[in-house]
Amino acid sequence: VQLQASGGGLVQAGGSLRLSCAASGFSLENYAIGWFRQAPGKEREGVSYISSSGRTLYYLGSVKGRFTISRDNGKNAVYLRMNNLELEDTAVYYCAAARRPADTIAQVPDAYEYWGQGTLVTVSS
Repeated sequence: VQLQASGGGLVQAGGSLRLSCAASGFSLENYAIGWFRQAPGKEREGVSYISSSGRTLYYLGSVKGRFTISRDNGKNAVYLRMNNLELEDTAVYYCAAARRPADTIAQVPDAYEYWGQGTLVTVSS
């Protein structure tokens, strides 16, 4: 059972990246997914969440309008499209999975059962 986050990299401010979270060994179909990030010297924060149905979404205020979370249960993957990146978006990004009813998201890290290893996003000026 594993989650694999990928897609991070170095990008200039204003640029875009798409992060992917792929599962192996289990199906994401019944799991709410969260994207979290942790910048150096800062606490981990929830960036975006999506319910297993895809109908319930949440975005951190500072990324609303710039980031889009989506999922493709057929590909057993969840994505985070990040546009207009800012220096403050620099962090290690983690995806996590929490088994929840179809339209329910999980908003605290302790609710998540599985975590990916993280992918580094660096935004330069």
